[in-house]
Amino acid sequence: MQPSPATTAAPPVHQRAILVVEDDRALRELLSDHLTAAGFMVATAENGVALDRELTRFQPDLVILDVMLPGEDGLSICRRLRDRHPFPILMLTARGDEVDRILGLEFGADDYVTKPFSSRELVARIRAILRRGSRVSDGESRVAFQGWILDLGARSVVSPAGLLVDLTTGEFDVLACLATRPFRVLSRDQIMDLTRADPAAAFDRAVDIVVSRLRRKLTEAGAPPHLVKTVRNGGYMFASPVQDA
Repeated sequence: MQPSPATTAAPPVHQRAILVVEDDRALRELLSDHLTAAGFMVATAENGVALDRELTRFQPDLVILDVMLPGEDGLSICRRLRDRHPFPILMLTARGDEVDRILGLEFGADDYVTKPFSSRELVARIRAILRRGSRVSDGESRVAFQGWILDLGARSVVSPAGLLVDLTTGEFDVLACLATRPFRVLSRDQIMDLTRADPAAAFDRAVDIVVSRLRRKLTEAGAPPHLVKTVRNGGYMFASPVQDA
């Protein structure tokens, strides 16, 4: 693998780093060129082995990951990256099949783009994900509920036992969206509007999948099972008093 020239130097503080994992050499180089032109620092990898090697020397702010890769496929890679790294993951898929999108989200992807796509769309999606990752919610910077601390500035959630819960960008955004509006029923469309830059690009089950993952992680860390309540024909509600921390 030949890394992009931009990977040989440390980026300016404001420059975001992107790692592209794509086995098609022509597309990989095209993506690298477009993203570099858009102001990102870019590294590339053609498969899971090259990705692991790249991660030993390159710390990305976001990974673009193709689903169809030789050897270990993108969904498997997504799942193991999600267990080890905090950076958001944007999946590329050549299929429009909803099953691929559902699996990607269930395995921890933050967004997806279906091939063929325009470079403008891809850059817009990347910037939207990175904005969500750095956004501090209006109002309180830290809130508490039932002994839990949700730090909106640091984008962290800590259990009463002091356990830091590892959430993806999308999971944290949904939790922050609901927890800062306790006992208010939010529809799926409202949640997408509040947490996504491009809700029209989402599909019906996307919010359900993220909420399911979020509930599982919170419950495993000791949260009550009905902290995020499903309201039939309504959406979701954060079912706990919340106060400034």
